[in-house]
Amino acid sequence: MTLRFLRLLACQLLLAFACAHAQAQAADIVDITHAHIDATEDGYRLAASYEFELNQELELAIQHGVQLYFTTEIELTRPRWYWTDDRAVSTYQTIRISYNVLTRQYHVLIKSGTQGSVQQSFPTLDDAMVLIHRPSRWLIAKRGELKPGETYNVTLRMFMDREHLAKPIQVNAFNNADWRLSSKDKKFTYRAE
Repeated sequence: MTLRFLRLLACQLLLAFACAHAQAQAADIVDITHAHIDATEDGYRLAASYEFELNQELELAIQHGVQLYFTTEIELTRPRWYWTDDRAVSTYQTIRISYNVLTRQYHVLIKSGTQGSVQQSFPTLDDAMVLIHRPSRWLIAKRGELKPGETYNVTLRMFMDREHLAKPIQVNAFNNADWRLSSKDKKFTYRAE
């Protein structure tokens, strides 16, 4: 009886480890290859590049009319010795990719937090994905929001946002590893100008 119980326990532990390992691999597919902040006349802009590939299931979903959303979150904090870190900036940018069957065009809509949105159309999925892999520099903070000369800790993350999917698709997306695209937090420091 105890030998049978130990075998069953060992099988369950191996299965749990295999599932956890598969989820960990699937969750870290997006690689942030480049990220830096530039000071411009109107404020501070983030320039970033991402490297990832859509799997076959996600490509098929787009071609059947499912809209996918990719969100980039950035947070700038200023360390303080006497209290918790001061959160200077916390913002996000969401990019939506969709396919119109009638026009046979891929549409990419970029929406940044409180700023407006921009939409472009592309003939192929590869062309549309270039805008997601290398989005234009977006304004993360207006001039005056950061103190010149101060050093800020920057945390950047990019992921496929399953919260924006239609409810019936969310059920499948939350339970399926193919619908998990996410990067690890990229941390670096920035000295405001």
